Amino acid sequence: MTVGLLIITHDRIGQHLLATATRMLGICPLATRTLKVTSDCDPDETLERARSLSSELHQGDGVLVLTDMYGSTPSNIAGRLLDGGDMRVVAGVNLPMLVRILNYPRLSLEELAQKALSGGRDGVLLCQPPAER
Repeated sequence: MTVGLLIITHDRIGQHLLATATRMLGICPLATRTLKVTSDCDPDETLERARSLSSELHQGDGVLVLTDMYGSTPSNIAGRLLDGGDMRVVAGVNLPMLVRILNYPRLSLEELAQKALSGGRDGVLLCQPPAER
């Protein structure tokens, strides 16, 4: 068994990130679903959909939930999924974070959550112009 991955984001951000990461890696080694949250969605209905998807993804090793911006509707929905059990929520999803997670599909839920954090942090850099010769 492996950890399930649920990505809850504004509009289709999660779908696009997942499609890009999957193309880069050639596979998606984790059971993964995305849930888009639109500006006109009913948060309670979206929460029920999120609960359904997380139940579908939970195969015994837990579910890692990624969301885009802390404090936003997708993040608030993700936070309402937490029940102290086999689920972790990480906000601030980006492509380096997702690629890092997908490169370590056999890790435990806690280890994957830590990989998500390190991938997200390490993937944000200030790019400098090349040194002059």
